Amino acid sequence: MMLSTQALLSAIGVGEKSATVIGATFQWFLRDLTGMLGGVLFTCYQGSNLDSNAKMWRLVADLMNDLGMLMDLVSPLFPSAFVFIVCIGSLSRSFTGVASGATRAALTQHFALENNAADIAAKEGSQETLATMIGMALGMLLARITIGHSFAIWISFLSLTMFHMYANYKAVCCLSLNNLNCERCSIVLSHFLKTGQVLSPKQVSSMEHVLPLWMTPWSPKGGDSLYKRVHLGVRVSSLDSLAMINLLQSAGSHYKKEKYLLQQKGGTVRIITHKDSVAADILQSFIHALVMAKLDDQDGSISSESQSWMAKHYEVFLLKLQSSGWKTERLLSSSVVWRANWLVDYSTDKND
Repeated sequence: MMLSTQALLSAIGVGEKSATVIGATFQWFLRDLTGMLGGVLFTCYQGSNLDSNAKMWRLVADLMNDLGMLMDLVSPLFPSAFVFIVCIGSLSRSFTGVASGATRAALTQHFALENNAADIAAKEGSQETLATMIGMALGMLLARITIGHSFAIWISFLSLTMFHMYANYKAVCCLSLNNLNCERCSIVLSHFLKTGQVLSPKQVSSMEHVLPLWMTPWSPKGGDSLYKRVHLGVRVSSLDSLAMINLLQSAGSHYKKEKYLLQQKGGTVRIITHKDSVAADILQSFIHALVMAKLDDQDGSISSESQSWMAKHYEVFLLKLQSSGWKTERLLSSSVVWRANWLVDYSTDKND
């Protein structure tokens, strides 16, 4: 950060007689304005995903922060495009601010084993302040040594950035989160269907992806991709007429007492949630959809077999999850915006 700040101030014109205060102020203002707008847009687009993928977004936040500093370091090399480059850097850091703050809150809850989130946050903030002070002192020394030596600046910056990202990757991999998100739920259920046993949070943490989705093909970990075939919170009006007819038939037969409906087509399972569904219903619907997606690879009646599995094994599966250290109160997922309404039969008698 010290190296990039030094390059940015130099590009703005600090120390040059030709530089004007109003020019530097305008450039700085435009840079900050771009970052603010970027933060708002990023929150609108990805805000609901930060809870469910805290590990990945924690890593992405550090990557975007390093990318922003790289833009500041590059800016003096292209004077004609200086404003555009620093705005890109500010935009990148704005993503960092949103993602870092949101995931920090989620991870603080994970470490607050005695419901002492405020105490954990205060101590974490003190540790970060101390680390920042030490880093600033070393950074000033490094900036002093490398000033005027472009090759040394770039070697130092790239080396420190690579080490920073590697350290953050290893740190994120160490996290054993015990909340069920879509991928962790898929990994645990697939293993349960094969062996009848439930993996612990520590075992699952070594199998789930922490890299961004576009880097998944290069990930060394063998996660489960079954969850990608499940679409949660589908809008009813997005279904075609045939799918709607099948949905109404299943609502009157298979899902009379459930607060969700499942519709399977083309290898994907779509979940329509009831307007009165709660967190437990969302978790149940997602597990049911995963079972249906798994059975889709086999022959037989998918709906009846998945219903039979849920009736026999769902409660046992939840108990084993809880005994293995998992929290089963809710599923960490994107917000379910679209919901539907239909009559739910809570009676034990069969009615028309």
